[in-house]
Amino acid sequence: MENKQEKLLSAFKSLLAEEKFSSQSEIVNTLTEMGFTNINQSKVSRMLAKFGAVRARNTKMEMVYCLPNELSVPTTSSPLKNLVLDIDHNNYLIVIKTSPGAAQLIARLLDSVSKAEGILGTIAGDDTIFVSPTNDIQIEQLIENIQALFNDSL
Repeated sequence: MENKQEKLLSAFKSLLAEEKFSSQSEIVNTLTEMGFTNINQSKVSRMLAKFGAVRARNTKMEMVYCLPNELSVPTTSSPLKNLVLDIDHNNYLIVIKTSPGAAQLIARLLDSVSKAEGILGTIAGDDTIFVSPTNDIQIEQLIENIQALFNDSL
């Protein structure tokens, strides 16, 4: 029985790695075609949640289910530099893109250095952080401070 479950989970992960399934029913149908029995939308939904699968755009710009880059939730021992994907700004606000699930961890770190480094405050979602600078700092200087903070945490 356990071997059957391991094969199912392995096949499920392989399917998500293909980044071509836009609905749970497509995953159910493919697993059924592969010979797995008793597969339904509810079971697929639980497996998606178990592995932290997310819907994202693939290279064809289609919304598909995929596994996050890291299968585990980020921890404070994860190198922060690896969790930050992009830092950009519009002269008023800094936007930091992170790996899925890492934004709140990084925002807490940024809030802890706060005004001393030029950060008025942060707002974090799952993979995006908005950073508001204080009035007395140039946005480019703040970005350098933030990048230095991530590099120092290696």
